[in-house]
Amino acid sequence: MHRLSIRWKITIFIFFIVSFSLLLSGLFVIGDFFHTKEEELQQRALLTARTVSELPEIKSHIVGTEEQRASINGIVERVRIIHDADYIVVLDMNKVRLSHPVPSMIGRVSRGADEGPAFAEHTYTSKARGEIGTVIRAFVPIMNKDHQQIGVVIAAYRLPTFLEVIYALKEEILIATSLSLLIGGIGAWLLASHIKQQMFQLEPHEIAKLLVERTEAFNAMHEGVIAIDSDENITIFNDRAKQMLGVKGDVIGKPIRSVIPDTHLPEILEINQPIYNKELQIGNLTIWSNRIPIKVNGKTVGAIAIFQDRTEVKKLAEELTGVKAFVSALRVQNHEYMNKLHTIAGLIQLGHQEKALEYVFQVTEEQEELTRFLSKHIKDESISGLLLSKVRRGKELGIRVTIDRHSRLHAFPSPLDHHDFVVILGNLIENAFDSFQGITDREKEIYVSIEQNEEICSLSVEDNGQGIDPEHLDRIFEEGFSTKGKNGRGIGLYLVKHIVEKGKGHLDVKSEKGKGTIFTITFNM
Repeated sequence: MHRLSIRWKITIFIFFIVSFSLLLSGLFVIGDFFHTKEEELQQRALLTARTVSELPEIKSHIVGTEEQRASINGIVERVRIIHDADYIVVLDMNKVRLSHPVPSMIGRVSRGADEGPAFAEHTYTSKARGEIGTVIRAFVPIMNKDHQQIGVVIAAYRLPTFLEVIYALKEEILIATSLSLLIGGIGAWLLASHIKQQMFQLEPHEIAKLLVERTEAFNAMHEGVIAIDSDENITIFNDRAKQMLGVKGDVIGKPIRSVIPDTHLPEILEINQPIYNKELQIGNLTIWSNRIPIKVNGKTVGAIAIFQDRTEVKKLAEELTGVKAFVSALRVQNHEYMNKLHTIAGLIQLGHQEKALEYVFQVTEEQEELTRFLSKHIKDESISGLLLSKVRRGKELGIRVTIDRHSRLHAFPSPLDHHDFVVILGNLIENAFDSFQGITDREKEIYVSIEQNEEICSLSVEDNGQGIDPEHLDRIFEEGFSTKGKNGRGIGLYLVKHIVEKGKGHLDVKSEKGKGTIFTITFNM
């Protein structure tokens, strides 16, 4: 079946509304016309009745001879014609009709139900339905010169019918209706065209289809998606977001703060800037989010957040970190063992079997001592493996990495975990490795210490590298800032600072250009 376009539908609908409004307005105007006409006829009827009641001939003839009483109808008829009344009836005090539009009714007694007060010297009007239609009648007493009532005058004017009014105003109604429909039609078409433009020239069924597809696409996403408008009302809240945040039911249209009290999405409307890869705490859930303002024609109309449960992100990061560390450790270990095998083989070829055996024992003892220490005092395998791989990596680079033998790590400060410590130590030690670029005048050393008791946990990474320029000290924790040129991404120390802030710790940096740097981080347990 052919579908009318939205433009035509809106035009027809608005045209119908205009027509209906015009009809209601017309009925109101006609009703007001009838009311005004009724008041006008009341005044005319009273004026006509008073005129007749004040005529001397009427006053004298009504109490005169039969011949005089019979002449009253002719007098009244002339007045009726002048005043364009439908009829005028004169009654004496016995309610006998002395004039009437129907001659056969003259001389008969009137038995009207609304005539009584008029014989008690009352002047009034009434509306009654008769043979000629609905009439407005005025009742005026006839008083003689001694102020005694001698009769009653009844003057009547017929109210026009609805069709008569329409016919009388046919030209005005036709002009008003034509102009209203013409202007309304043009306005309806222009408004419909504007609405169609606002809807990107899409039809309602196309918009509905897009909405369904968009909703299903958001619900199919593995990430949580929440969007709000400029009034902080929810416009998107997909199933994954409800699952992660424990929200049930339909929340579209509700204020975001009433659904998630500690949300961080409205702040995007305030700063009008995106925030990427930010870890947030919402209730008991730690999420990793990207929050972006929604702009239409350069104006911010809302904000959207796309986020993941950090637990899943951490799993991926740990897997990636573990794989990289494993590959790095294997590569370093392979290189180290090759060097040691070459040394042993050279000693044997030179006939120094005892020195070769002594060298084997020495290397084995050093390796076992470090492994035993880390296993005993560092109770997390990820941290132990990281430190062991960094020591071997340092040997490969010609840098001596020393682990303080007083180091202890039995638990992580709340709310941190082993992944956070891997990020901190890994980035600080890697930065220390990088600090030795271009240095050849001294032995390269890195000193790592982890101290812990019931009250605090302290991490320290110290190197004797090239140090940090004083002008850069205030910027080294900024996202994207790097002193390594094109090879640096400026993310390592930014992540370190973010973790320190999350754990409510204290970060201290001491650096002297050309002499080295000390990073010290302290957390309360």
